[in-house]
Amino acid sequence: MAHVELSERNPYYISKHRYYELKHFCLQYPEWEEAMAILNGWKSRPEELQTVTMRGSRVSNPTEQVGIARAFFAKRIDLVKHCLDEVEPAVAPFVLKGATECVPYDILRIQGCPCCRESYYEQYRKFFWVLSIERG
Repeated sequence: MAHVELSERNPYYISKHRYYELKHFCLQYPEWEEAMAILNGWKSRPEELQTVTMRGSRVSNPTEQVGIARAFFAKRIDLVKHCLDEVEPAVAPFVLKGATECVPYDILRIQGCPCCRESYYEQYRKFFWVLSIERG
């Protein structure tokens, strides 16, 4: 979505730069899910774990490193999901896809988004507004 400046009177107003910050935060969501899949895998190879555990960590215990990395990624995934709880349940999966994969409304509509463009973007803005509050 090409971000259109909202009026400051809009209930879900956030500044342009804050929106971009949150958008780039959300674009990391697929990477977090992939990292969690690697961390939760029973047969993860040590090389894979090194790519998702914290670099420069002073923790020498590999189990502890994995636990810290799992908590790091789980916290971010849970934050995004928590913010989606504030969005209409029928539209939430489409807002998630739009926010984390940059899928435009026209494609989401083809994929079954149940609402009109205005309603979708109202929910989309609400998601980012809630995320802005939650991230502080």
